[in-house]
Amino acid sequence: MRIDILTLFPEIALAPLSESIIARAREAGIVEVRAHQLRDWAKDKHRRTDDYLCGGGQGMLLLPGPLFDAIEELRRPETKVILMTPQGKVFKQAIARELSQEEHLLIICGHYEGVDHRVIDELVDLELSIGDYVLTNGAIAAAVVTDAIVRLLPGALGDERSPEDESFSDPNLLEAPAYTKPADFRGLKVPDVLLSGHHAKIEEWKKAKALERTRANRPDLLDS
Repeated sequence: MRIDILTLFPEIALAPLSESIIARAREAGIVEVRAHQLRDWAKDKHRRTDDYLCGGGQGMLLLPGPLFDAIEELRRPETKVILMTPQGKVFKQAIARELSQEEHLLIICGHYEGVDHRVIDELVDLELSIGDYVLTNGAIAAAVVTDAIVRLLPGALGDERSPEDESFSDPNLLEAPAYTKPADFRGLKVPDVLLSGHHAKIEEWKKAKALERTRANRPDLLDS
């Protein structure tokens, strides 16, 4: 897989993708991730990428020219173009799984008040949001989406079962509580059932605790 990120802040996009699991996946050739400076496609001497909104309004908007030129240069026949924007579809694990099957993703990072809507109408395949809040720029969101996708690629995780036994593998249930050694830490004990070796009872306990945790933290998942 190849992922291209188009942004005014390439360093922000790449920083969290240059450590740990994602860095190893990149080094192993499982995925190629590149971040591109949008200003490289600006035509004027000041390398401007934004201007005031037509019709008035607060803030600045990313110009269509640099975005059209950049997307048209980076895009291939198999490319899926994604725009990170608060107005997008909320990013969830199921979408991460779908996108992990793509060959090439081109992620456009919104900034200021977003992008000229002609870019969305003509070039964008999917608008994504990582939550109901606003960030200073889309490079942070692009890094989040890239991380979630790359860890699902075959070989990216050391244990291939890891992405199956975690929160949102079941879209309506969070992961059960987990414990490690020592079995007794400052008088706080690991539940006896997890030390019993009785796999059926352990699975039953995990399901019950996962449901309890979901009710406490994300009751909205049980209503969907």
